[in-house]
Amino acid sequence: MSKITIAIDGFSSCRKSTLAKALAQKLHYSYIDTGAMYRCVTLYALRHGFIDKKQNIEEMKLITVLPLINVDFIFDTHKKVSETYLNGENVELEIRSMEVSNNVSKIKCYT
Repeated sequence: MSKITIAIDGFSSCRKSTLAKALAQKLHYSYIDTGAMYRCVTLYALRHGFIDKKQNIEEMKLITVLPLINVDFIFDTHKKVSETYLNGENVELEIRSMEVSNNVSKIKCYT
């Protein structure tokens, strides 16, 4: 039997992620957090100076480096959760920081 892709949509804070994680675990699927993908791009942009103190983005520079940004979700068998990796580095905690949170909406505007 081939696996299908399941997308869950809804309002903010309505427990979409909770449902998606439980469903993925039950079906032995990978849980892909698209919000974490945006957060990884934001973190990369912050680390490389593509976002200034006034939250302006150097859009063309960021677009040219997008092929260098690799986001992976790796399941931790001990914790039983999927963790987010940016270019091989576990950034699960760092992408949830206030600095990333305060800038991620700017990144989403460019998609």
